[in-house]
Amino acid sequence: MTLFGLDCAKKKERELERKLRANDREHNLSFRYATNAIKTSKYNAFTFLPLNLFEQFQRIANAYFLILLLLQVIPAISSLSWFTTVVPLVLVLSVTAAKDATDDINRHRSDNQVNNRKVTVLMDGELRSEKWMSVQVGDIIKLENNQFVTADLLLLSSSEPLNLVYIETAELDGETNLKVKQALTVTGDMGDKIHSLAAFNGEVRCEPPNNRLDRFTGTLTNAGQKYSLDNNKILLRGCTLRNTEWCFGLVLFGGPETKLMQNCGKTTFKRTSIDRLMNVLVLCIFGFLAFMCMILAIGNRIWEQRWGSEFTAFLPRQDGVDTPFSSFLTFWSYVIILNTVVPISLYVSVEVIRLGNSFYIDWDRKMYHARSDTPAKARTTTLNEELGQIKYIFSDKTGTLTQNIMIFNKCSINGKCYGDVFDYTGQRLEINEHTETVDWSFNPLADHQFSFHDHSLVEAVKLENVEVHSFFRTLALCHTVMAEEKTEGELLYQAQSPDEGALVTAARNFGFVFRSRTPESVTIVEMGKQRSYELLAILDFNNVRKRMSVIVRSPEGKLCLYCKGADTMVYERLDQSCTKLMDVTTEHLNEYAGEGLRTLALAYKDLDEEYFSRWKQRHHEASTALEDREDKLDLLYEEIEKDLVLLGATAIEDKLQDGVPQTIEQLAKADIKIWVLTGDKQETAENIGYSCNMLREEMNDIFIVSANNPDDVRQELRNVLSTMKPGAEEEAIFMPERTLGNKPKVVRDEEVNGEYGLVINGHSLAYALEHSMELLFLRTACLCKTVICCRVTPLQKAQVVELVKKYKQAVTLAIGDGANDVSMIKAAHIGVGISGQEGMQAVLSSDYSFAQFRFLERLLLVHGRWSYLRMCKFLRYFFYKNFTFTFVHFWYAFFCGFSAQTVYDEWFITLYNLVYTALPVLGMSLFDQDVNDMWSFQHPSLYVPGQLNQYFSKTAFFKCALHSVYSSVVLFFIPYAAMYDTVRDDGRDIADYQSFALLAQTCLVITVCIQLCLDMSYWTAVNQFFVWGSLAMYFAVTFSMYSNGTHITFPASFPFIGTARNSLNQPNVWLTILLTSILCVLPVVAYRFLLIQLRPTINDKVMFKVRQAKATPPLPARRARMRRTSSRRSGYAFSHAQGYGDLVTSNHFLRRPAITRSTAFTPLGRTTGFSPMGRSAGYSPTGNALNSRPQEVEVTSLQMYRMVRDSAF
Repeated sequence: MTLFGLDCAKKKERELERKLRANDREHNLSFRYATNAIKTSKYNAFTFLPLNLFEQFQRIANAYFLILLLLQVIPAISSLSWFTTVVPLVLVLSVTAAKDATDDINRHRSDNQVNNRKVTVLMDGELRSEKWMSVQVGDIIKLENNQFVTADLLLLSSSEPLNLVYIETAELDGETNLKVKQALTVTGDMGDKIHSLAAFNGEVRCEPPNNRLDRFTGTLTNAGQKYSLDNNKILLRGCTLRNTEWCFGLVLFGGPETKLMQNCGKTTFKRTSIDRLMNVLVLCIFGFLAFMCMILAIGNRIWEQRWGSEFTAFLPRQDGVDTPFSSFLTFWSYVIILNTVVPISLYVSVEVIRLGNSFYIDWDRKMYHARSDTPAKARTTTLNEELGQIKYIFSDKTGTLTQNIMIFNKCSINGKCYGDVFDYTGQRLEINEHTETVDWSFNPLADHQFSFHDHSLVEAVKLENVEVHSFFRTLALCHTVMAEEKTEGELLYQAQSPDEGALVTAARNFGFVFRSRTPESVTIVEMGKQRSYELLAILDFNNVRKRMSVIVRSPEGKLCLYCKGADTMVYERLDQSCTKLMDVTTEHLNEYAGEGLRTLALAYKDLDEEYFSRWKQRHHEASTALEDREDKLDLLYEEIEKDLVLLGATAIEDKLQDGVPQTIEQLAKADIKIWVLTGDKQETAENIGYSCNMLREEMNDIFIVSANNPDDVRQELRNVLSTMKPGAEEEAIFMPERTLGNKPKVVRDEEVNGEYGLVINGHSLAYALEHSMELLFLRTACLCKTVICCRVTPLQKAQVVELVKKYKQAVTLAIGDGANDVSMIKAAHIGVGISGQEGMQAVLSSDYSFAQFRFLERLLLVHGRWSYLRMCKFLRYFFYKNFTFTFVHFWYAFFCGFSAQTVYDEWFITLYNLVYTALPVLGMSLFDQDVNDMWSFQHPSLYVPGQLNQYFSKTAFFKCALHSVYSSVVLFFIPYAAMYDTVRDDGRDIADYQSFALLAQTCLVITVCIQLCLDMSYWTAVNQFFVWGSLAMYFAVTFSMYSNGTHITFPASFPFIGTARNSLNQPNVWLTILLTSILCVLPVVAYRFLLIQLRPTINDKVMFKVRQAKATPPLPARRARMRRTSSRRSGYAFSHAQGYGDLVTSNHFLRRPAITRSTAFTPLGRTTGFSPMGRSAGYSPTGNALNSRPQEVEVTSLQMYRMVRDSAF
C-alpha cells in the first residue's frame, strides 16, 4: 500500500522538486520514491471476493435483490422459497465476478510479464541482470538495441557518434518514425567504461512526476558544474531503443511515477442517455412497487378486520400478531413477491446485447480499410445505442476530412507565380494525369515520384535566378527533417509533419538537396555542389509563434537567418522595403486559397557578426534558466526576427479523403449538424467547407465572426442572430423545467427560414465562450446549418463540445485523428478516432476507431441506428413481459385475502426470466433490423426518430405499463372465469389452485412469445430456434418438474405433482389458452394497423417500400464529378505540436551520416525517398499511394439540378 496507496498519493502531493544522486541507493531511499514495479490489477486472491462483491452491491439493483433475499429468510413475511431470489442473484453475481476476475487475471499476467523483464543494472561496480521491479531511482542501467526503456532515464552515454540514441515512441504516441536523443558531453565521455560510470555521483534536481510527455526541466550537478537538462536528454519508459548498440541511463522516475503511467489516468466513465433514463425509471418503479404494496397491505388490514376472524379456526394467528402487525408483514411479503418489476436479469441482458452489437462493428468488412489494413474497432461496449441518437458532430479538419498527405502544388517567388500550365494563347490549362511533367533527369538525387508541371520554374533554377535559389535554399535549410542514406543516393526523410516533408522534397527535386545534418551543421547539395552550413541556432516552432527560423553561417562565412511560417506572422516582421512585393504575394496567396491550398511565407535576413555574438550569449543564458525558460527564449526570438526580406510563398494541397462530401451530405439528410473545429486559418477552413459541401453557394448567407474584443464579438453575434431570426433576442430560449434539481437549463431548439453558415475564428471564439456570451454564441450557432471554428486550440475544442452538452438536450460525437483532438474526443458523449498520419493518440482515447471519415456514415446510419432500435425494442418488451408477469400477482391478491400467496409455481417464478423468456428477447435484440443497410443509406431520415427519443422514452414506458396492465387483466380474469366451477371430462374437479396456476403461467408464456413475434421485423433461423425452443423448453421442464419422480425425490420443493398431465390434456384448457392469447394480442394488432394507416412513421413508409420492392434495391446511380473552385482565401496551418528545433541543435538526427558520398550529377537509379509509392508529388509518413490530380468533388443532387437547369438556358 505504501507503493500504490495513500502514502504514495500524499507523497506526490508534497513533492515539489525531485532530488537524487547517482549510484547512492541509501540516499535516494530516504525520499521514499516509488520503485519500478507497476500494478494495474485491482484484486488479489484474498481481496477479490470482498472487494468485488462490495463493488457489485453498489449497483442499486443488486443491493435491492440482496435486501429481498434477507427479507425472504424471515419466515413471517416470506411466502417464496429462498432459491427464487438466490438463484438469479448468484447467477448474475457469478457472471459479473467471472468477467471481472478474467480481466484482473489478465492484468496480473501483464504486470508480472513487465515487472519480471530483465535489465542490466550497474551495482557495486559490476553489471548485473535484475528484474524491472527491482530497479530503484538513482540506479544506472544499460540498455541494448531493440530493448524497451525500463524507466524514465537521463541518458548518460551511448555507442553512437556524438552520444546519440534512436528511439521509437509508438507505445507513447503511436508514431513509428524514429526520434533522436542526445546525452550531455560531460556524461557521454564516460562511454561504456564501468569504473567511470560506477564512480559517477552526479546529483539531479528536476521537476516532480507529471504527465507532460513533451517537456522536462532539470539540472545536473557534477564536479561543481551545473548543466541544463531538457526533454531531449530523457528516455521515457515505453519507448524502444532502435539502431543503437547500447546506452547507459540514470533512473529518474520509476513505476507509477513514470510519465507513461502518469498518462494512464482514469478515463471519464461515459453513460448513454438510455442508461440515465433507466436510472430514473428504476427509481420510479421502486416507488410504484411501494405504492402497490401499500395498497395490498391496506387491503390485508381491511380483510383481516372484516373476514379474518372467520378463518382463525383453520389458520390460527401466531402469538403477538394482530391486524396492524399482519398488515405490516403483508407489505414486506408483497415487496418480495412483486420484486420482478425490476428483474435482475435486465442488466445482464443489456450487457450481452451491447457486446454483441460491438462485435458487429468489429466484424464489418465494409468498414475495413484494406490499404492501411485497419479494421473498425469498438473500443467500448457500453455506448452502442448512443450511436443511433447523434445530433451534433464535432470534426477536426486536417487528417479527418482531409488525408493529411501534402503535395507541393504551387509557389510564388519574388512576385512571380509558378505551378500553373498555359497553352500557346496564354490560357491556363487544367492539370490532369495526362499533363506533361517536369523531367528530373538533370538531378540524380531527385525523388522521381515527385511530379510538377510548370517547366518555367526548372528553367529559372537552371538559369541561376538569385531569388529562386534563395527560395529553395531556405526550404533546404529551414526545417527539422532528419535524413537517412542507407546507400549512396537513396535518401529517406523523416519529418515531424507532412507539410515539412513535402517542402524539403520540393527543394530536393529543384536542385537543393538536403543530404545530412550534424548538431552543428547542415549539409545540402546545391545544383550538384555539396555545401556545409554551420548551424548556429534553431528558433523553434510553437503554437504561439507559428513560425520557425534557423541561423546559419555559409561556407563563405556569411551569417543569415532563414524564416518560414504563417503569412500573417511573417508579414508582421518584414522590412518596409517589401511593401510592394507583399501586395503581389498576397494576391497569389488569395489565388492559392481559392483552390484550398495551405500556404506558407518565406523570408530571410543577413545578420551582423558582432550583434549575433551578443545575442548568442543571452540565448545560452535563457536556455539554461530553470524558471521561465520558454518566455525568455520567446523574447529573444522576437528580437532577432525583425526587418526580414520576403522571398515568396509556398502552396501545398491537402487532399480530401475519399467519400467525405457524400458522407457529410448523407449525415445532413439525417438531420445531424456538423461543426468543424480546426487549427487551420479561416480561409483554409472555409474553402474546405465548400469542398465538402458543408458550405454551399445556395445558402442564404454565410456569416464571418472575426472581432478581436468582447464588445465587437457580442455585437457581431447579435447581428447574425437578428439577421437569421428578427426579434429572436426577446424570445424565451430555455425549455420549461420538468423536474426538480440543480441541472442546468436546456436551450430549446429553434427553427429558422433558410440555410445559414457560421465561420468564427479562435480569437472571437475565446470571447464567445465566456460565461456572459456563451448562450448567445450557442443559440446563434445552433440556428446555422454549418459551423466552422478556425484557429482553435485543443482546449477550445473541448470547451465548444462541453457548451453544447451543457445546454442542448442532444447527443454529441467528436471525431479526430491527432493528439490535439484528444480533449475534444474525451469531452463528447461519443469519441471517434481516425487511424491517420498524426499518430495514435486520438485512437487510444476514443470509444470507436476506423481509418476513414466516410465510415462514420455506416457507423451511425447502420450500426448506430440498429443498436438503438434493438435496445429500445428490448427494453419495451422486457418491461412488458415482467410487468405483465407481476401485475397478475396484484390481481390475484384480491382473491386470496391479501395473504401474499403467489399465483405461480415457485420454480416458474425462478425460471421465467432465466430460461423461458431469455433467449427469444436476446435473439431479437441481436439480430433484428427494420430495413437492411442499403435502405438505411437510401433513407437517412430513418435516423431522426433516434434523435427525438421516439423509440424509448418516459412516454413509451408509460404506454408499455398500460399495455401490461391490460394483458395482466386478461391473463388473470379469463383463466379465472374459465376455471371457476369447472370439471374435467371425467367429472372430476379441475378448479384447484395448482391447475389455475399452471393455466395462468402457460397463457403468460405463450402470450409474451406471440407479442415478441409481433415486435420482430427480421426473422432468422436463430430467432426461430430461440422462440420455438423456449416454448418447447417450457413444456419439457413443466412436465418434468410436475412428474411423480421429481416429487418423490424432492417432495417439499416440487408439490405440483401430476398437475401438467391432468390439466393440459383437457380441450377447455387449450381453448382458454387460445382465447386468452387472442384477447391479449388483438388490441395491439388493431392499434398498430390503425396507426400505420392514419399516422405512419418514416419506418412504416420505408418498410412499405421494401415490401413493394421485394428485392434488393438497385445501387444508386453514380454522380457526376466536377472540379470546384472558390474565391475564398485559404492558408497554411501548423499542427499543435512543438517543433524539433532543440532536438536538432543538440546533436539529434535520425541516422548516422554516410561516410563517403559522391556529389557529381551522374544518372542514378530511382530513389526510394520518403515520398509515397504512387505517382504524385505528395509526402506521407506512412508511404501511402497518392494521386497527383487536382481534388475533384462529387456534387450534390441539388448542385446537379442547378447545373442541368443552367445549361438549359
